[in-house]
Amino acid sequence: MKKIEMTEAIMTAKSEAGLGWEAIAEKVGLDPVFVTSACLGMNTLEAPYAEKLCTALGLSDEVSATLQQFPTKIWDQTVPTDPVIYRWYEIVGVYGETIKEIINEKFGDGIMSAIDFSMSIDKEENPAGDRVLVSMSGKFLPYKSW
Repeated sequence: MKKIEMTEAIMTAKSEAGLGWEAIAEKVGLDPVFVTSACLGMNTLEAPYAEKLCTALGLSDEVSATLQQFPTKIWDQTVPTDPVIYRWYEIVGVYGETIKEIINEKFGDGIMSAIDFSMSIDKEENPAGDRVLVSMSGKFLPYKSW
């Protein structure tokens, strides 16, 4: 089974079960952001978690095995056209160099890991319009001289 077929099976089962990502993640025992990413083919689930997900959604062992395969992280478009994803692209375009400058000033020459990393997405109620609150935490990895 290919990752795209896995994702299609998961999305169909999720819809049929009437479950949201938070409910699925609770059944799996991992964070909703990570579980969603794995279900979309961008991360891997270890066997116990893949099995829990497949049990919760009534999916096959083939889906479980595909969830456990290492992903190839590729994007189909250079500039994304989905409005939500495009806004993230825009944020990086507008604020990327600022983020880099501030990270380098506070930590030195290096990067924020997207491997030793966590992220949460929350809803912040606001009378002027609800807000999306995204928190990211990644280990700082300094560049080294050799």
